Amino acid sequence: MKHILFIFLFAIFIMGCKNEPKTESTQIDDVSNEDITTSIYPESITKIFDAHGGIDQWNKMKTLSFTMEKPNGKELTTTNLKTRAELIDTPTYALGFDGKDLWVNEKDGKEYKGKPWFYKGLMMYFYAMPFIVGDDGIIYEDAEPLIFDGKTYPGILISYEAGVGVSPDDQYIIYYDAETGQMEWLAYTVTFGKDGKSKEFKFIRYNNWQTVNGLRLPKSVDWYKYENNRPTEKRNTVGFMDVIVSESAPDNSMFTLPEGAKVIE
Repeated sequence: MKHILFIFLFAIFIMGCKNEPKTESTQIDDVSNEDITTSIYPESITKIFDAHGGIDQWNKMKTLSFTMEKPNGKELTTTNLKTRAELIDTPTYALGFDGKDLWVNEKDGKEYKGKPWFYKGLMMYFYAMPFIVGDDGIIYEDAEPLIFDGKTYPGILISYEAGVGVSPDDQYIIYYDAETGQMEWLAYTVTFGKDGKSKEFKFIRYNNWQTVNGLRLPKSVDWYKYENNRPTEKRNTVGFMDVIVSESAPDNSMFTLPEGAKVIE
């Protein structure tokens, strides 16, 4: 009788496990980058991280800097990867964030006419792909693959918990080579200053890489024109020079509000 009762209860347990609902998304939350290990990520995004040097190697880094050639001269971006303090230095202005205040320092009497909160961290985010989507508060889901020039690229949809960052409704899709895991495309939406998510995805192609301190990072990226949420033809190329990725933290004094600068509310 005891054996029959045991078999009956065991059968109920097995049926309950089979009927347990499953989720297709994975959420990373309440974990500092210092403690993240690849085991907590979905297999697909881990494959991409590994193809670019590994998320563990990235998490050792504290400084990222790179230079871009702009119409008004060279633009140097330096970021503390742990605090996200940032300095964007150009011939006509400097835009800084010390972890609390965002400020702009105009040079040579030339008025800054940009969108400081929108531009803060923007190019760093694009440059630090794919590792930047290893941050906290991110949700990963499978996306429909991208087909371009006859090749199919699997996709991973990146979205954010409410309240994460300045634009938590932004979404990204990383498309990658199915065999190597290397990132090939980024689709992204822009929701800054808007309410709710956007259905319009813009496209950047990542097909020119360089290895810096054991990490495979962009040497240049191509922005593409797009129609119906699909890339069509190349629009322009942005190159990155003098790239530094270091385990040493930058001097925090470089992010401090300088005399005469304006704090951006």
